[in-house]
Amino acid sequence: MMGGMEKLTDRFLRYVAEDTQSDPHSDTFPSTPTQRPFMEMLADELRAMGLDDVTVDADGYLMARIEANTDRPAPAIGFISHVDTSPDLSGKGVKPRVLLYEGGDIVLNDSVTMSSERFPELKFYRGKHLIVTDGTTLLGADDKAGVAEIMTAVGEIAAHPERPHGRVCIAFTPDEEIGRGVDRFDVERFGADYAYTVDGGRAGMIEYETFNAASAKVTVHGVNVHPGYAKGKMRNALRLLQRFDAMLPDERPENTEGYEGFYHLTEIDGGVECAHADYIIRDHDRAGFERRKETFRSAAMSLADGEVSVEVDITDQYYNMGEVLSGDNYRIVERAIESMRRIGIEPTVTPVRGGTDGARLSFMGLPSPNIFAGGENFHGKYEFVAVESMEAAVRLIEEIVYSAVGYEA
Repeated sequence: MMGGMEKLTDRFLRYVAEDTQSDPHSDTFPSTPTQRPFMEMLADELRAMGLDDVTVDADGYLMARIEANTDRPAPAIGFISHVDTSPDLSGKGVKPRVLLYEGGDIVLNDSVTMSSERFPELKFYRGKHLIVTDGTTLLGADDKAGVAEIMTAVGEIAAHPERPHGRVCIAFTPDEEIGRGVDRFDVERFGADYAYTVDGGRAGMIEYETFNAASAKVTVHGVNVHPGYAKGKMRNALRLLQRFDAMLPDERPENTEGYEGFYHLTEIDGGVECAHADYIIRDHDRAGFERRKETFRSAAMSLADGEVSVEVDITDQYYNMGEVLSGDNYRIVERAIESMRRIGIEPTVTPVRGGTDGARLSFMGLPSPNIFAGGENFHGKYEFVAVESMEAAVRLIEEIVYSAVGYEA
């Protein structure tokens, strides 16, 4: 297994060296010019592996497949990851380091230390090979770990045509981190009956429930008067927005967990005359989601009077894919759970406190639960991934493929 570990690790380190950060302020698709060349590089690698029908379309989506090599009845199974990294922190000039973790704190650089007390998840990785940052950028395991795992697994599958399997469909998407990952995804062209997004966290995790999600913007038009003569006249839009935020229930990301929803203030700007605030609204329960949106509108409207006007714009982003992955479709989740157990991984079913491309794909007719890619502490300088977790994800992908036709690799 050491040779495979080195191959997988080398691939991942090569991928994170490519800057593919997405940009929420861009109007292009993909949002940054660096994502498509990375897709083309992956496409060339897939062609070299012998995969069929490898394309990067005009919108930057990479799709490929390995056709079935058996007459045994089998579903067409897809695996999907995204190539972009979060705009929250730079993904340029990533300088990863591989270390054997033996416990305690990890010094990333002279001024940045990953404390085992602050990051208690480190206790799960004693004796594992961790890939960490140099403390100045994110790592990019979200989701280049998933990309490297899919690439490694399909390379192994393609290299062993004697092993029976059904059709395997591969897709890499742009701009997932800014919510546009499947805006132009062609489900019919992809050709899978169902899929797994390889974009989760710790080894063993499988997620089939997400938030219901909306973005929200509040714009307050106040009254600006020279501050020396403002008594009884000024209506400061910035302070009105502060008042609005205080009206919302104290259900925020920093004090919620599990299935608890929240209101999250992400940006505020403007001045006395006019000010804007951006929020995201999240709830796992659809009825609770609708109540949150109504609470938000009511609080905003309460600011308005004869002098102050308020505009509210709420846009639904995605819905809880658990609505789709229930009933007969829950079997897709069970197949992943059974595959994990067969290769010695204890499954952990958790709700996603966020969303995945699979949430929207599930409502587009492609049921797509999320399986682990192995990373931790995404979107920041403390991001890391264990090589052993990545290896486990490769084994899981292969097991899902082979077990669908009853083959034991």
